[in-house]
Amino acid sequence: MALDKTQIAQRIAQELQHNWYVNLGIGIPTLVANYIPKGIDIEFQSENGLLGMGPFPIEGTEDADLINAGKQTVTILQGGSLFDSAMSFAMIRGQHVQLTVLGAMEVAQNGDIANWKIPGKMVKGMGGAMDLVASADNIIVAMMHTNKRGASKLLKKCSLPLTGVGCVKKIVTNLAVLEIVEDGFKLLERALGVTVAEIQNATEGNLIIDGEIPEMKL
Repeated sequence: MALDKTQIAQRIAQELQHNWYVNLGIGIPTLVANYIPKGIDIEFQSENGLLGMGPFPIEGTEDADLINAGKQTVTILQGGSLFDSAMSFAMIRGQHVQLTVLGAMEVAQNGDIANWKIPGKMVKGMGGAMDLVASADNIIVAMMHTNKRGASKLLKKCSLPLTGVGCVKKIVTNLAVLEIVEDGFKLLERALGVTVAEIQNATEGNLIIDGEIPEMKL
């Protein structure tokens, strides 16, 4: 059975390591803050100038002045801090963030990512995504495997304007966990009940299948 958005976030949370600084992009990535594994400390950073984000607030306790880069209300943990965007981007460009989690409209088999613009549609701006992909060494993409029309979003080559080139390391979709390797998308795990054949049919890019592919554990 394909994962829902919260389950994608749960699987990505398994990639977190103790004392990492982590930037969460807009959309599915923001949900990762709700699923930090027990026994580890993580500092979530938002490029609008927030360090120490906690889970989403309980309904009725929201603070309209405390938002993430996607303009969603968030919480801040004890010891968290607020600062200007200049300091935030100095942190990003200085490579002080160990993991960046982004959403995407397309990912190519060489690690290119397109996640900021669809030509002809209104866009507010690229936000911090281009700085993040240019500076980060560890980028995980959270996305649906196909679009609403059923067409693959994991491609041989992106058709939309690029955000970054050759930067994505790993992808977690509603169907699978994949790693970018030299020859394409290496299949690491599959969603519960989803077959390798189904993932192959949903992937336009070169899918590398090496041995038995285990199911994800959430």
